[in-house]
Amino acid sequence: MSKVYTIAVLVGSLRKESINRKVALALAALAPANLRLNIVEIGDLPLYNEDIDGATPPAAYSTFRQQVSSSDAVLFVTPEYNRSVPAPLKNAIDVGSRPYGKSAWSGKPGAIISVSPGAIGGFGANHHLRQSLVFLDVPCMQQPEAYLGGAGSVFDESGTVSEKTQPFLQAFIDAYGQWVAKQKA
Repeated sequence: MSKVYTIAVLVGSLRKESINRKVALALAALAPANLRLNIVEIGDLPLYNEDIDGATPPAAYSTFRQQVSSSDAVLFVTPEYNRSVPAPLKNAIDVGSRPYGKSAWSGKPGAIISVSPGAIGGFGANHHLRQSLVFLDVPCMQQPEAYLGGAGSVFDESGTVSEKTQPFLQAFIDAYGQWVAKQKA
């Protein structure tokens, strides 16, 4: 039996009914048998502030860091805000990278799918996030790149992903399953 890897999924959009959250849930449903995807919530994290991150950090910081640290890998599902990632996602990255020398991210295989109703599928956010992941020592899956444009029309009223989009998501999550297994071997 092959190993099952726990994946911390960070969704950059905070709305419960966001397209990005729907994509994350669709990926969880399509995931190969070697992946177990768990959304790690970022909406309740206080803005990172070293002054409150001392001997007794906020409980939300500690919980978040533990969830990421105990995962085998990370998956980012993000919209694009102003050619970058949304502030809550950047804050989560900062919280997880502290305190210095104890980053929750280090060495965890990662992947990014950017999701946007626009035509270019969050290209700017995807690549901006990749810059941060290099610094955080998160080996990021290079291929297939995943940009989901026109995402406002990929789900029906019941939340089911369209037949046109499902093969794209399936190919991405299958490749990520292989990437994680290779990196963790």
